[in-house]
Amino acid sequence: MNAASRTERVPVEVAVGVLIDGSGRFLLTSRPQGKVYAGYWEFPGGKLEASETVEQALRRELQEELGITIGPAQPWKIEVVDYEHARVRLHFCKVFAWQGDFEMREGQAMAWQSLPVQVGPVLPGTVPVLQWFAAERGFAGATHDT
Repeated sequence: MNAASRTERVPVEVAVGVLIDGSGRFLLTSRPQGKVYAGYWEFPGGKLEASETVEQALRRELQEELGITIGPAQPWKIEVVDYEHARVRLHFCKVFAWQGDFEMREGQAMAWQSLPVQVGPVLPGTVPVLQWFAAERGFAGATHDT
């Protein structure tokens, strides 16, 4: 598929949770085996279902994948990313409160991180978020290993 035909695809709408703890660290999870980009690190979330809002989808996905119930989701930024397999519109929301114990229900791994992140490889759609954090926090230098 060439670049022109990829950009004409209708994007898949995805809610993404940027969980931030009291120390300012953020949560990254690995993509589970069997999914595209398995083993890559990303912010958790998933596709919106019909008639769901971004916050409803994020609440459902984080319960299904991580076993937690989130507090308010603060809309942050939207980014469209073209992958070979799909074009996605990522709706990033900051989340500062949640309840429950983390359960990696899809066999993924989790890691609380700060800049520069120590896990990798990082999913391409995650890189802009790391750059936004760097700008917000006055961080200079590489945000992750390439």
